[in-house]
Amino acid sequence: MTARLRLVFMGTPDFAVPALKALVAAGHQILCVYSQPPRPSGRGHHVHLSPVHALAQSLGIQVRTPVSLKGQDEQDAFAALNADAAVVVAYGLILPKAVIDAPRLGTLNIHASLLPRWRGAAPIQRAILAGDAETGVTIMRVEPKLDAGPMLDKQVVPITSDTTAAALHDQLSDLGAAMIAPVLERLNAGALAESIQPEDGITYAAKLDKDEGRLDWTQSAQDLHRKIRALNPWPGVWCELGGERFKILEACAIDGSGSPGLVVDTPLVVACGVGALALTKVQRAGKAPMLADELVRGFALPVGSRFS
Repeated sequence: MTARLRLVFMGTPDFAVPALKALVAAGHQILCVYSQPPRPSGRGHHVHLSPVHALAQSLGIQVRTPVSLKGQDEQDAFAALNADAAVVVAYGLILPKAVIDAPRLGTLNIHASLLPRWRGAAPIQRAILAGDAETGVTIMRVEPKLDAGPMLDKQVVPITSDTTAAALHDQLSDLGAAMIAPVLERLNAGALAESIQPEDGITYAAKLDKDEGRLDWTQSAQDLHRKIRALNPWPGVWCELGGERFKILEACAIDGSGSPGLVVDTPLVVACGVGALALTKVQRAGKAPMLADELVRGFALPVGSRFS
């Protein structure tokens, strides 16, 4: 590293943790960490720090948790840090132009897609749902328009028929962390070319909704398999039988036919609009996850049963 930069880090969830660790390990001075305010979570609704907040606190880094950055006082406080650059990773607040422009080198964002594809809130899951063959990480300049800034670096990751959102989340998180320090070094040295995002190919990754998790058996087995891989662990994928909800954790698309939703083979093969799904790991409401053959030994799901 040729220079020790004065940085502000802005992030909240687990996805942002490796990037903060990487910047600290690279020897940069983290002036302050911005994160979402502590909020109640879990069954007991206890107030918890965000993963980034907890890490920063353990490292002795100052943490700020404003509910908004729109006020003049917050903007003045940010500017007073006199940062060389700000790094944003899944922060969760809109950044006003005054905040974006305050650091000497500007504000950079680590985004989990190959921009301009999948701007927005849920790029990892949307890429899997759409059947994309690849995704990756883009580091870009932040601009007021959503995920539209010039690109500074981009690296590709394949999406296979086995890729899950959980595994891809971790892979892209680690990749972004590995990319950010070299980008900052080259940017500070004036040796980094910026690329304007093309207008062609823009898509938006809408925020996930709980209702998306319900399986529609009239869809193809391939589509439903992608949904199962994309929406676990949240919001989860589920269906019903006899008024009871079953959460589908793992499955594979196979050849098969029958009325959509009908169990057509053992231990638990369900017909779809095209093909069939072999459900391999299932969770009944209030129960532990089980392999399909374990489930059917203790719960009757014979051929001819119908999921809705």
